[in-house]
Amino acid sequence: MQGGHYYGFHRVTHSDLPLIEQWLKTPEVEQWWGDPKHELALIMEDMDNPDMVQLIGMLDGHPIAYIQHFEVHAWPQKHLQDLPQGARAVDCFIGVPSLIGKGHGAKLLAMLAKQLNAQGVRVLCIDPDPENQRARNAYVNAGFVEHGLIETPEGPAVLMFYESPEED
Repeated sequence: MQGGHYYGFHRVTHSDLPLIEQWLKTPEVEQWWGDPKHELALIMEDMDNPDMVQLIGMLDGHPIAYIQHFEVHAWPQKHLQDLPQGARAVDCFIGVPSLIGKGHGAKLLAMLAKQLNAQGVRVLCIDPDPENQRARNAYVNAGFVEHGLIETPEGPAVLMFYESPEED
């Protein structure tokens, strides 16, 4: 429980796809993720890929977010190629418009980072659009640090890292 709320995750199943499709069609998500049909097709394609972990973020037992993470070298991207083996990239969105900007995304990402850290992951990265200030703020609140503007095949992005402390 954090801040009076219970947060959690469950793995995406085929029964979650109609909800994810609905979320992708909201203006708040479509603005940053793009064409809902295309994105849903990509999500569906990745469901059977063991390198991609797809989660539904839960708030008090209700689904509110989509989160995916993967080992950065499983999907090679030039701007992530120098990260160490085991580093994971994260993509996410809050799907319920009325819950955007309330701190839930930051809390879910911080929880995910702690869980992955407990599994030995030392570096998480995320690369939001520079214009998506709300997302950038959420990521900073989750413990990510901005490391500069980069160019990706999709356009400019801000490279952000969550780095877990090294164990002694």
